[in-house]
Amino acid sequence: MRFNLRFIIAIIVAAVSLFGYYFNTSKNEVTGETQHISMTADQEIALGLQAAPEMAAQYGGESPDSRATAAVQQVGQKIISTTKAGQTGYKFQFHLLADDQTINAFALPGGQVFITQGLLKNLTSEGQLAGVLAHEIGHVVGRHSAAQVAKSNLTQGLAGAATIASYDPNSPGSSIAKAAIAAAIAKVIGMRFSRNDELEADKLAVDFTPKAGYDPRAMIQVMKILEQQGGRSSTPEFMSTHPNPGNRIGELEKEIAAEFPQGVPAGLKQ
Repeated sequence: MRFNLRFIIAIIVAAVSLFGYYFNTSKNEVTGETQHISMTADQEIALGLQAAPEMAAQYGGESPDSRATAAVQQVGQKIISTTKAGQTGYKFQFHLLADDQTINAFALPGGQVFITQGLLKNLTSEGQLAGVLAHEIGHVVGRHSAAQVAKSNLTQGLAGAATIASYDPNSPGSSIAKAAIAAAIAKVIGMRFSRNDELEADKLAVDFTPKAGYDPRAMIQVMKILEQQGGRSSTPEFMSTHPNPGNRIGELEKEIAAEFPQGVPAGLKQ
């Protein structure tokens, strides 16, 4: 009887998780894709604003270099004002972080975009900066964080259901082992989606940068700079927080060739 009750509860938990995921859908106005997301745009904005101070503190806070900060904000706003990103309603803000040793850039839900001085000082052109910021903007408008939250809720719900169903009162350790396996599977699934997110953010950046007057090939230069930095010392944090989906440079070259079959127009800033 206890087994049947556990099994019924597990089915209910799994069903609620599945229904909550698959019946919460919305069409992304930038990518045109239908996504499984339960968070509204306003909730994304609020979440990003709430997390921004803590994230900045982890990298030494905002940079005191007002000139460099203004340059980052100017390039970021130029991308926003000339692309679909500016039509989304997200509240974009661009931050230069004081950490000059860590090579990283990232975005929070809703439009908070960050780049460290450590990465900025390794860039050699405005076009490269535009490529980095456009990629992070791509994560925001692609709603990747919100989608990851929904996926995480789903996998946690299913893992919980599996733990309930498999619990053996005569062998308590079995549920712990199975829960660990479920968590490992969830992590693998999350990494796969994360790599897909990187590809989509790159694709969006290839679309955004030319519209803002920048050469999308500058993004390839950024990838080469990051590879060189990885060869000289420890792997840049950017490469760990932005998983490399195989040959990312090759994928960028394919996207640029598809976007500009007659060649990249002349006059774009590199």
